[in-house]
Amino acid sequence: MLTTMQKTLLVILIGLFGGNYSVLIAADWKVGQSRVDITPAKNIWLAGYASRKKPAQSTQHPLWAKALVFEDPQGQRAVIVTTDLIGLTREISDAVCKRVTNQTGISRAQIMLNSSHTHCSPVVKGCAALAYDFTPEQQKDVDDYAETLQGKLVKVIVEARQSLEPANLSFGEEKATFAINRRGRINPDGPVDHSVPVLKVTDSEGKLRAILFGYACHNTTIALFEFCGDYAGFAQIALEKQYPGTLALFMLGCGGDANPHPRGTMELAEQHGTALAQAVSRAVEQKLDPVRGPLTVRFQRTDLPFVAPPSKAELESQKGKGDVYTQRLTDYLLGQLKEQGSIPKSYPFSAQIFEFGGDLTLIGLGGETVIDYAIRLHEEIAVKHLWVAGYCNEVFAYVPSERVLKEGGYEGGGAMKYFGWHGPFQPGVEDRIIKLIQTMLAQ
Repeated sequence: MLTTMQKTLLVILIGLFGGNYSVLIAADWKVGQSRVDITPAKNIWLAGYASRKKPAQSTQHPLWAKALVFEDPQGQRAVIVTTDLIGLTREISDAVCKRVTNQTGISRAQIMLNSSHTHCSPVVKGCAALAYDFTPEQQKDVDDYAETLQGKLVKVIVEARQSLEPANLSFGEEKATFAINRRGRINPDGPVDHSVPVLKVTDSEGKLRAILFGYACHNTTIALFEFCGDYAGFAQIALEKQYPGTLALFMLGCGGDANPHPRGTMELAEQHGTALAQAVSRAVEQKLDPVRGPLTVRFQRTDLPFVAPPSKAELESQKGKGDVYTQRLTDYLLGQLKEQGSIPKSYPFSAQIFEFGGDLTLIGLGGETVIDYAIRLHEEIAVKHLWVAGYCNEVFAYVPSERVLKEGGYEGGGAMKYFGWHGPFQPGVEDRIIKLIQTMLAQ
């Protein structure tokens, strides 16, 4: 591996001799990549919309898990896995990472799993479980898919690790404008993030190998009964068609309070996907900033406290009241009291940081994080390039900012019943998460 000074000397020598010699400059990284089809073999129930009354009927295009494994010159590794799924649970992510560690030695802290949150993907066991009321046969389909999914996620990471080849990385940003803040009835001036971060992977000869890109917007253009990656799926397809042989991976940002606009048809999903792919292509075609090592990886949790849980007497008095999801939550919490003796008082929120030298800092936050987190972290963290992703490793609930928590509504606490929490979170949730990130960066 050539040092930076050695590379500079080679460039000088080429210039002195008129550029008549073909010299290959060594790459800064090794990168491995892989993909696996995670479309269910059966037309099982689709996730995301509790109002659905039947399972998937067909497949618009395959759902994928895709992996990149990065290795710096010192041998430090980091793994990014993107999935066309509604989300993963802590139990599934930890189980996958444990199996990967046993097979490869890659630790939990080195593996970041992101979900696109497409609402045309299968139900993932344990993710917003109270949104569904399955028959035993339907639940078995969900359980079987979860087991198959874990094996495929392990497989895609292992295969990517086995394909490590010299590579160079570069980073840039573009914009796409179809996302809108979906809390307009509560806050007409709610923020939105139109940035499109792009990490470009080329081989030692400069050939494009992979593109990792992001956007902070729900994948909710469509509510049909087909397996489909929504706009993110169409964007990946468009990029892989434009750049044959290239792996395109989508990483969802802090889009908990953003929707695509307009929405409602497959044509609009493809339209938004095309717009996003065009933004990525504009970035790829520009001169991007080089991304060098060394790699630093961190993974930590902090407890996010809920408001005080209801007593058994209060729950008993609420039985049979409210909508069907509120009734399910009441029964679920009574079951927890009976089986465990208590109701959880907090959730162990996860945060993960991949630092690519001083050139790029990637922060992965668990849950359905709203855009305020990306805005505040960009304001308070002084780094060359910052990329903040939500929906990483586990989707356990919406994660409101202090503003959204005070405003209330669906993202402020109303949706917690679908995930089995009595919520909302206590005030101070935003500062707890920001303090965790700041502490991790200071280590």
